[in-house]
Amino acid sequence: MLELKNISKSFGGVKALRNISAEFHEGEIHAILGENGAGKSTLMKIVCGIYHADQGEVVLDGKVMKLHDYKDAVRNGISIVNQEINLIPESSIAENIVLDKMDQFTKMGFVNWKKVRETARVYMEMVGLDFDPMTPVMKLSAAHKQLIQIAKALSANAKVLMLDEPTSSLTQYEANMLFDLVRELKKKNVIMIFVSHKLEEVMEICDKVTVFRDGQYIGTGETKGLTKQQIIKMMIGRESNISYRGRLDAENNPVALEAKHICSHLHGLEDLNFYVRKGEILGFYGLVGSGRSELARTVLGIDKMDSGEVYLDGKRINTATFADSLHKHGIGYITENRKEEGLFLEDTIKMNINLNTLRQFYVSNVLPLIKPNLEDKNADRFVRRLEIKTPTANLKASSLSGGNQQKVAISKWLSVGCDVLVIDEPTVGVDIGAKEYIHDLIWDLAAKEKKAIILISSDMNEIISLARRMLIFKEKKIVQELVGEDFFARPGAEISAEIGKVFI
Repeated sequence: MLELKNISKSFGGVKALRNISAEFHEGEIHAILGENGAGKSTLMKIVCGIYHADQGEVVLDGKVMKLHDYKDAVRNGISIVNQEINLIPESSIAENIVLDKMDQFTKMGFVNWKKVRETARVYMEMVGLDFDPMTPVMKLSAAHKQLIQIAKALSANAKVLMLDEPTSSLTQYEANMLFDLVRELKKKNVIMIFVSHKLEEVMEICDKVTVFRDGQYIGTGETKGLTKQQIIKMMIGRESNISYRGRLDAENNPVALEAKHICSHLHGLEDLNFYVRKGEILGFYGLVGSGRSELARTVLGIDKMDSGEVYLDGKRINTATFADSLHKHGIGYITENRKEEGLFLEDTIKMNINLNTLRQFYVSNVLPLIKPNLEDKNADRFVRRLEIKTPTANLKASSLSGGNQQKVAISKWLSVGCDVLVIDEPTVGVDIGAKEYIHDLIWDLAAKEKKAIILISSDMNEIISLARRMLIFKEKKIVQELVGEDFFARPGAEISAEIGKVFI
């Protein structure tokens, strides 16, 4: 059994955890839930030795743990799959999986690379990674990197396995594969702590639920004895209001962005076409690697396009680079990977929000000196507008919770005033309260401001709630288009079943 006794932790005077006590048993999948900033990730980092509690004890099988770092935790049978990508991009998949166990494959200073590859392949197959084990991690998507992290944790044969938003970039197909693995580990009496903002997952996979709010323990209960609404009320202290959002009626609006005959040798895309109208939310849905994000990145000039045409408001444009798409044509891209691509985590919230609009704050066009008061005013405006939880915009972005970091990433593009926005996995690692807020924001951008939105998401409920036209991707092709306001007004279960037929 893993016991947490009176755990408290503060950062610079801010109390992240206040006298937390909880128990986690063998062969139990135990969810920790709460809004961003509730203290979930902080607690998990204390359990695995990354942070040290100001007071309190971590007790495993009756023994008080004195963990100096994460290596200590691994040696004591404790492993974690972080929400953030923590891999060495220049190294191979295999090297990353066995990194903390490399001494097992080394003799007389020589590495047995054959054994490394064979061992890595075993755990890659468990999570559905079909690559050469020696493929450099830098060539893979954020979702594939997350699967590597899960494979790495599984390879540790841990007594305690902590999963922090493990499905945040995975579609239902990959998530189901992970759930099968978790159930197998449960049979082996592994203690599993599961953090997720997707309550459907928690209700499906977890035996118990413990809820935190503002760093404090709220309660624990058997999952089968709780309803979704009861859990939400424990998390945020109020009832959720999730319902059909209504019509966008964009069918007759002018086409904002159109892509024709897009080909990319890099991503294996051939002759793909799509368009999005002003005031429309167009959904891109498919399994990881199906071509949905790859198509968007190619059209926007982030990755190379070998042939094809892109039109904005009916006029052909050049999107050879993303700088062209952004600064010449007002097209924004909110990446799925905010940690590596979306934000400068060691810079301030203010700098991140204003990064793409610094010229607006120059003293003159000739003299590139920034007027600090204008820069401060713009950053504060978006901190208030998106309800970013921070006492000041001058703090580092790394100090924020995942959901608040995502709000900063969105603010960066709203600050530019883009009329076309590609939003890739907007609520990855975001709690239910922040998720509702971001959903409302995306809806209002289309419905009220008439922006053209391309929404790429692995969360079927999210994409059904927001999109009013959807393209289904499979094996680098667009295999189906779901259209019609009336279609999306149907019950979510019916729409999910329709989408699911594509992947059978």
